[in-house]
Amino acid sequence: MTPSITFKLCRSVAFLVLAVGACGDNLGAPTDGGDPDSGASDGPMPGQVPMLTSTAPFDGAQDVPLNARLSASFDLEMTALTDVTFTLRQGSTAIAGSVVNAPGGKSATFDPTVNLTASTEYTATITTGAMSTEGIALASNHVWRFTTGTTLDTTAPQVNSTHPGAGASGVAINSSVTATFSKPIDPQTITSTSFTLMQGSSAIAGSVSTAGTIARFTPTLPLTPSTSYTATLTTAVTDLQGNPLASSFTWMFTTGTSAALGPAPVLLGAAGNYVVLSKTAISTVPPSMITGDIAVSPAAATYITGFDLTADASTTFATATQVIGRVYAASYTAPTPALLTTAISNMEGAYTDAASRPNPGFLELGTGNIGGRTLAPGLYKWTSTLRIPENVTLTGDANDVWILQTTGDLTMAVGKRVILAGGAQAKNVFWQVAGKVTFAGTSHFEGILLCKTEVTLQTGATMNGRILAQTLIALQKAVVTRPQ
Repeated sequence: MTPSITFKLCRSVAFLVLAVGACGDNLGAPTDGGDPDSGASDGPMPGQVPMLTSTAPFDGAQDVPLNARLSASFDLEMTALTDVTFTLRQGSTAIAGSVVNAPGGKSATFDPTVNLTASTEYTATITTGAMSTEGIALASNHVWRFTTGTTLDTTAPQVNSTHPGAGASGVAINSSVTATFSKPIDPQTITSTSFTLMQGSSAIAGSVSTAGTIARFTPTLPLTPSTSYTATLTTAVTDLQGNPLASSFTWMFTTGTSAALGPAPVLLGAAGNYVVLSKTAISTVPPSMITGDIAVSPAAATYITGFDLTADASTTFATATQVIGRVYAASYTAPTPALLTTAISNMEGAYTDAASRPNPGFLELGTGNIGGRTLAPGLYKWTSTLRIPENVTLTGDANDVWILQTTGDLTMAVGKRVILAGGAQAKNVFWQVAGKVTFAGTSHFEGILLCKTEVTLQTGATMNGRILAQTLIALQKAVVTRPQ
């Protein structure tokens, strides 16, 4: 049986047995941890150690408003955090405040008793006293730091993007509905009355949750095929400073006829506005060519090298002959720094989300060598370097999702390719890499790179996707194109 025939046979019975991973040696054998194609693999495993998925402000944030409240989100339901397990300090001085836990137990906020001091560094901590409802503690204390600005935040939050998008059609019937905001949202204000989904005049049953800038509505049952739905966020939704949406936000979409295979997609939020985004530096050996906007933050524009930047008259961005789009940096004038702060926060949240997805359907497939394989939609995990010494093919439909996790590096050999087949889309392929990424000369890559460290595209390498990295991005006569 050829790989393509195997895949089609598996999809035809996916609703009954959810068995793509069990079909065919070329797809690899799933572990016992969960079904790679069903979304069921997103559920917690017994005895799972909880992880933080996002914090607000994020680690290293600058110009944090003086009336800021802190938020922490987790991948599991937690027992109630307190002012002992969720603390804030300025130097050695404890800051008084109250801790409020959101319904559902996956997030908590710390509300300082008084406004913070201007231009001051603070340290927040979630201790190992924080436990899941199973009684399992965090693996270690989670510590992050931020520095305040000089003003209060009185600006209303905005909805930057939604999934499905407004007017979208052919939406998978097992989709959740999400909204990404311009700033972190108070999880207490995302409720079944402030975030709703309707089919005509009938309310759809479901659960709501929030993490940082992202709110999610998860329907209890699959949506009806070929049907129009309306999602609404009301003005009861506020940011962490208590500023409400200026007006209710409503959008519509229409379902298709089938469910998507694979896990739920990773939401990029404002990070998805950029094709290349780094915290520290972006370099090029000309002539590289980038289609889409690029940015660095909190680094300044001087850390974008080799591009021969030309500042726009607005001083909010620059242009470059190697970029079909705009170039942004934290050193440009408002509103650019604030927008990039949100984008970096969303990038870090997306990385943590992708890294913390539990129950991989495929574990250590090929001991890290996936060259020559055809990969079905699903969640994959490796604890070693992930290698592509030969072409690799990802086969699936337009709504199917892949998340590929590795705690090591990702390397691709000279002239080799990642190939998408059957309608698979680069925007639905997420490569979460804890180590370094290196694509050798004339290789071609597809997907969204979420990298903890640095990314290098060597001479003539091409990519259809996004590079979202937390250190250096080095392009050597490379081509990076924004995915459709």
